Amino acid sequence: MTLRFLGKIGSNKDECPQLFAAEHGYVVVAWKTDQTEIVEIPHALLGFLEKNTYLDTPLTDTGRGTFTLTGKPVTDQEALSQIKIEPYETAIEVPKAERDYFGGLPSHD
Repeated sequence: MTLRFLGKIGSNKDECPQLFAAEHGYVVVAWKTDQTEIVEIPHALLGFLEKNTYLDTPLTDTGRGTFTLTGKPVTDQEALSQIKIEPYETAIEVPKAERDYFGGLPSHD
């Protein structure tokens, strides 16, 4: 799996978590939780998503400036060799969806 770096933001130590584009979705390198398929990211990481796309998985607001989200743990060695993962982080793959609704109500002319 080939990855394209999109951005990183977060801790003052090493500016993680990170976001990568993959062939069919996104790879998120983020803080571990007690479940291998769930990670925690800062809200601001979403600012690095590709234009008119979103993470096609539910985001749960923690109430402290972060979201938790679920994805498939990355096991692909080619992908893992392209990223640096700290001991307190893990990588998950999340589907990408195209955004076609941008809010607001239709006008009634």
